[in-house]
Amino acid sequence: MRKLAVLATTLLGWLAAGCDRQGNSPADLSSAKLPDLEQLNSSITREVDSLASYTLRSGVGNLGHRSEAHEAASSTEWIRIKLEKETAFDQIILVPAIWRDTSIGFRAEGFPVKFRILAGREGDPGKEIARVDSPLGLLPRIAPFVIDVPRTNADWVSVEALELSTRAWDGKFVFQLSEVFVFDGEEPVSLHCEVTASSTSANEGRIRTPDNLVDGFVPYLMNSREGAPSMAMLSGIGIGARPYFTVDLGAVRPINRIHLHEIELRDNVPQTAADGLGLPSHLVIEGSKDADFKDPEVLVEYRMESPQNSGPIIMLRFPETECRYIRFVAEKPYINDWAATTGTQYGFAETEIFSGGINVALSAKVSGNFGMLSPDRSLSAVTDGRNLYGTILPTRQWLGELARRHDLAALHPLVAAELEDRYAKQKVKLRIMGWVAGLLAAGLIFTILVERIIRMRHIATLREKIAADLHDELGANLHTIGLLSDLAAESADDPEEMAKLHRRIRSETENSATAVRHCTDMISAKGMYIDFMGDMQRASRRIMARLDHHISVSGEELFAKLEPRTKAGLFLFYKECLVNISKHSGATEYRTHLAAEKNRVVMTISDNGRGLPGPDDSEIPASLRRRARLLGAKVTATSLPNEGTCIKLDLKTTLWRRLFRKIKP
Repeated sequence: MRKLAVLATTLLGWLAAGCDRQGNSPADLSSAKLPDLEQLNSSITREVDSLASYTLRSGVGNLGHRSEAHEAASSTEWIRIKLEKETAFDQIILVPAIWRDTSIGFRAEGFPVKFRILAGREGDPGKEIARVDSPLGLLPRIAPFVIDVPRTNADWVSVEALELSTRAWDGKFVFQLSEVFVFDGEEPVSLHCEVTASSTSANEGRIRTPDNLVDGFVPYLMNSREGAPSMAMLSGIGIGARPYFTVDLGAVRPINRIHLHEIELRDNVPQTAADGLGLPSHLVIEGSKDADFKDPEVLVEYRMESPQNSGPIIMLRFPETECRYIRFVAEKPYINDWAATTGTQYGFAETEIFSGGINVALSAKVSGNFGMLSPDRSLSAVTDGRNLYGTILPTRQWLGELARRHDLAALHPLVAAELEDRYAKQKVKLRIMGWVAGLLAAGLIFTILVERIIRMRHIATLREKIAADLHDELGANLHTIGLLSDLAAESADDPEEMAKLHRRIRSETENSATAVRHCTDMISAKGMYIDFMGDMQRASRRIMARLDHHISVSGEELFAKLEPRTKAGLFLFYKECLVNISKHSGATEYRTHLAAEKNRVVMTISDNGRGLPGPDDSEIPASLRRRARLLGAKVTATSLPNEGTCIKLDLKTTLWRRLFRKIKP
């Protein structure tokens, strides 16, 4: 909450400081966090609902002061309030003159766009204590404008307009105000002081004069928006001459100011009576320390010389006087000539009596020499602290609330616009995040499907490889056993050779059993084919029996760096070639050449047999094609010029090739 209060104070201060005439959002809004803006927006709404409302008065009254008209806004005009004595003050409130704009409603007329406040002592030029340079939210306005100043001691206060605004009917530039309050705490020290001006509009009479700036009459009704309403104190008709009521303060107090609230008939449209119902045209206010007024002292007199000399609140100041009883004597009571019975009448909505800026008449006892108009009205209503709209506020607080309502109303659209912009950006971000989330979900699903397909293909490949390995390994061993059996039959007359062949048959049988038991080891080739060249030599002797053969190798040191699975695949391809040569070629000899390079292995096997029956490559045995595919290698077959066949296996061993082999079906 403290952070929120600081943010609100900063923004309102920015509005009052006149930082930006273009209406740009303050940096505080753009840098504020979204939760703070949301809280600020809610707090503005709540606070505005609790503040006093602009309730404009109607009827007849003075309009304050207006300067002569100018063609240029840069013309300078001023007013000066001469205080009763050197006085301390800390706040100045300017109340605008208000006119009805037929297009946008009520607005200020002639309120200065730029101005400064000067204060000084008798005979000196004074010094500037405040300046306002086109603050955002200054105009249009109907609210008072509050200027807090450093506590200053001065004999006079001046408002100097540096840039004027226009008046309604001809667009010329004037300086116009309804009222100026100079406050020392709760005390309006400027009330009924002498006022001079740089110029005065001609032919205005008493409607617009400098003295109107300090008469206490403002264009608003006191509407605090809080508390229960109260029926005003109003006498019956025909109460005779010199009706009065007396307020008992309960103790002797020093008093110096009285506010009389007129009866406002705002519950009927149109009103049933003119403004000032019950208001005497001549009122004498007396004070005394004793109840029977043996030594009465006239505190102040009020004379309503014209309708312009009245308003919703009649503010009267006088020298501080000590008294307990205050008597309000209507020397010339209100004449009611519109009701069924014509006669004198007397009444007020409220009476405030101030001592040290505090209303000491609140809830005080009241007595009078006249009866009420009806049973629902009483003398006590004049000190109950309420009017037709509810609770009566101190003048400074009331005008301050009206000013704050205006400031908050100027700030609220900026906050709302910033929030709307933030929400719009959030919607874009959420939309992007939604798309990203959708793409991620689709990517995840696609990845899972691809992974599943790869896994299924891998399983299929693994199964095929197991089958191929068993086929090639067992096929070669069985073929070898068959050859050895044939040789054994031919060596029946040679017991020693026979026994040797039987041992080899036994060895091949054991090798076949071992191959079946360790099929998975053949797939991974863990611990197998360490002596790759020796294994090839031994396989040649076992499978080819008595055929002449020759094995040559280049780059033998690179074979040790091959992966075990690659070695196993090469070895099984080689064994399958030997079996095919032994079974189908009719060859008497064959040659094998192995060439290893950095990223490549080439195996070439040639024989002197009958060759291929069809075009090159078309009759490559299916077992060799399958074995080459499992290796990820390319196999070709070529018929030799002098009969015979050459089988060539070309295997690339790059990293990309190895990765491709892992996912290739």
